[in-house]
Formats: sequence, C-alpha cells, structure tokens
Amino acid sequence: MTRTLVVTGVDGFVGRHLARIAADTGIEVFGISRNPDVDGDLRSLLSGYVAADLRREWPVEVPLDADVVHLAGLAAVGPSFDRPQDYIDGNSAIVTNMCEALVAAGFSGRVVGVSTGSVYAQKSDDAARTERDAVAFTSPYVVSKVLVENQFAYYSRRGLRTVVARPFNHIGPHQGPGFLVPDLLRQQRSSPPDRPLRVGNLATRRDYTDVRDVARAYLTLATASELAHPVYNVASGASRSGLEILEALSAALGRPVPPLDVDESLIRATDPPVIVGDASLLRADVGWEPAVPFETTIADTVAASR
Repeated sequence: MTRTLVVTGVDGFVGRHLARIAADTGIEVFGISRNPDVDGDLRSLLSGYVAADLRREWPVEVPLDADVVHLAGLAAVGPSFDRPQDYIDGNSAIVTNMCEALVAAGFSGRVVGVSTGSVYAQKSDDAARTERDAVAFTSPYVVSKVLVENQFAYYSRRGLRTVVARPFNHIGPHQGPGFLVPDLLRQQRSSPPDRPLRVGNLATRRDYTDVRDVARAYLTLATASELAHPVYNVASGASRSGLEILEALSAALGRPVPPLDVDESLIRATDPPVIVGDASLLRADVGWEPAVPFETTIADTVAASR
C-alpha cells in the first residue's frame, strides 16, 4: 500500500523540498496551502491539494490514512516583534484546528510539528544545545513556537502520535526574502561590486543546515516506526558567521567581498553571539545526519537564484 504524507504549507520554502523528496521515494503527497491553486512546480509532485486558511478550519478533504508534517504558519523572527499577537494567535489556532479534527477522526498516523532551535536559552558559552536545555522567550515568534510545542504535548495525551522537530537555521535553493542568505544575495546581484552592502551584525554565528537535509529529517520522523523521544533537534552541529556566509556567496558569484554598511536598526540587542544545535538524538534514533556539504548548498542557492 502506498504511503501518504500530508504537508501543510506545501508551497513554502521547506514544503517544496519535502514534497519533492517524498515523491521521489514513492510516497504520495497531499498538499495544503492558502493559495487557491497549486503552482506548476508542485503540481506533478502532489496526489491531492486543498486551499484552506488553517487558522479557521482543518479541511475535510485531507486523507486520514497518512502522516502529517506541519509547516504552515508565520515563520520569521523579525516581523514577530511588530505583529506579536498575529504570531501567537495564528500559529496556535492552526494546531488547535488540525489536532482537534484529527483526534475526532481517530487519526492514527504521526504528526510532525515543526518548532525552532531558537527556543533555547543561549548562555555565555557556545556549546551546542540539546533537547534537555532550557528554553527562553526571546521573541513573539519563540513564544508562539513554545506554545505550539505544548499543544502537541497536550494532544499526544489525547491520543495523537506527535513529535516535535526543532530545526536550527536552514538555507538552500529558493529561500524567500527576509532571511540572511537570500537578502545578501539579492543585494549583491543588484549592486555594483564596490557599493557597500547594508547589513546587520555579521559577526553572530549560527548553525546552518541545507533545507534538503532538513526536509529529509522531517520525512524520516514522519515515517519512523517508533520514536523514543518527543522532541528532536535538526542541526548540523557547526556554526558559521554571517561574514563567512557573505564570503561564500561572493566566491560563488565570482565577485570580491563588498564593503559593508552596518545599519544599527538591523541589530537586535537580544541576539546571542552563537547558536548551534546538537542533533545526536536524531542521529542515534533514526540515523539522520546532514548529507549536503555547505559549499554545495551555497552553489545551488546561487544557481537557483539566476
């Protein structure tokens, strides 16, 4: 019997890669998005599609003999400071509507809820964070994600098979604006090589994983026969500075590293200097580990942007 994977936010950055990886392994993919029509890049990958505002309701068309990877929702940290209640209300309401509907329907598949590695309290050291480390509420986005994690824990007591993934930064082809790599790339492509780039603090170091490895982690969690833990980090275990990212992009573009114009308004005082994750649990329990080299990620991202 062919397995089915339901992907909310299927036409988002991660959803597109997840749909392709799942379809390539012979899994039928049922997509959900707010857009009225599925676009051409996804159409051939999906066995079904429904447009819905998941903040309002869970669609009755969604197959029940399936697993779910839940990606829909507001996902950028910066805008959450200007729209705090939108993030908290919207991200929570989607989980309530989805899980209440699945409980009522007697859903027996697994639900992968995607949170974020940004939930961790960042201490003065640069040690990789594990699932046992404390969380800290550093933005409305993080508040919404911790709330969502608690909702999944509640619904697991109601009978749903839930697991939470905490991905750290992920990058790769077709990432939209509002994130470091696409924003640096857009500026470099639209400016002469000697024009300063407007940047924030490029000294901070983050854990970057290729989006295709992240999508593969979600698929592995969704389809695993058994999971020993309720929460798993998805991370590379290495940190890179924003300046290293810029240098790699410049090399892939065949351009010199441009001069920088640091804009203080782009710097958040609460930003920790280093964020890095430990994915040992995921590696031990399901055998996942990153497979795409950083250089390949950058090259593919640049190529896709053309």
